Amino acid sequence: MQIFYGKAALMDYLSTLKTTNTSIGFVPTMGALHEGHQSLMLQSTKENEITVVSIFVNPTQFNNPEDLEKYPRTLDTDIIKISNINPNIIVFAPTVDDMYEGKTLSQSFDFDGLENKMEGKFRPGHFDGVGTIVKRLFEIVQPTRAYFGEKDFQQVQIVKKMVEKNHIQVAIVVCPIYREINNLAMSSRNERLTLQEREEAGIIYKILSEAKAKFLNNSAEKTTEWVKNKFNKNKTFTLEYFEIADESTLTTCKRKSKNKKYRAFIAVFVNNIRLIDTISLN
Repeated sequence: MQIFYGKAALMDYLSTLKTTNTSIGFVPTMGALHEGHQSLMLQSTKENEITVVSIFVNPTQFNNPEDLEKYPRTLDTDIIKISNINPNIIVFAPTVDDMYEGKTLSQSFDFDGLENKMEGKFRPGHFDGVGTIVKRLFEIVQPTRAYFGEKDFQQVQIVKKMVEKNHIQVAIVVCPIYREINNLAMSSRNERLTLQEREEAGIIYKILSEAKAKFLNNSAEKTTEWVKNKFNKNKTFTLEYFEIADESTLTTCKRKSKNKKYRAFIAVFVNNIRLIDTISLN
């Protein structure tokens, strides 16, 4: 199995494999891999001759130092999981110094306002960090296709906008959310939950599903108020935000339109651990 810890070595190796018609699939991750990540890798191996998986906990997209410090790092286990999927997958696990060359700073991006909604509103600078690292990874790997999970829907829209504005030749492939038995969206942060918290966290998707049903016959405002009331009565989970927005622009829904696709977005805290989820509403 090929594992690279520096970008120069990876770029040299990929240059020896690439021909005019060789397709490269790329799965960027922050490690602590779960079945959702594994599904992205499987799709990439089916659709491309070469698959590269990066494992890099990117410091510039964390606005909370405690979250960065406690983010699970399980590189040895991750490599075993990747090998079990397909030993031909190339692993890229760079250091912070290698990626940032001693200057751990974000580039500033204009994402046409997408960065100011929801996650961007509550995590200042987060999407500049995401844009910076994804752009650098794309420059290193030069993938044909890059695979992202739908759970981070806003992030996917941000990446698409970054690709469009920088004229990067890569297709962004969005893959379905993988869920645990209780429908909690799979996330590396789930590893930080206690067994009881993890079990009870199924309520997030339950409320999302009920909100979807309510939205059919109610306004976005009434549906949002209903969700807020549900969490106000819950002592374990603290709602950071619930928002119904236009899928393409991420603009908050004020009045429903038949011609638009809407999606609900949610962020919830349990014992200082932040969980997000999303669901299509039509």
